[in-house]
Amino acid sequence: MDITETIKDQIESNPIILYMKGSPNQPQCGFSARTVQSLMSCGERFAFVDILSNPEIRANLPAYANWPTFPQLWVAGELVGGCDIVCEMFDKGELQTLIKETAAATAE
Repeated sequence: MDITETIKDQIESNPIILYMKGSPNQPQCGFSARTVQSLMSCGERFAFVDILSNPEIRANLPAYANWPTFPQLWVAGELVGGCDIVCEMFDKGELQTLIKETAAATAE
């Protein structure tokens, strides 16, 4: 399977997935740390991919997503955005709604 197929498969098979530097327990950059905090505060399970240990994904995801930076939060197959967008949505209460609705729809 080529890397584009792998990325597509990860996004399609995980309703909430975060591409980040490090892991939720050990973020390797401030932007990933802030994004994970917002996401974890929503209280739902999510998948993550550590792009530092997956250099092929790190190299190819920006072109796939048409988004140059990390972290990248994908929800229900759509790119939500990076740290600033995720944190802004969290502050407005929009992220919690999106995450809870997605998790509920997945549980059905």
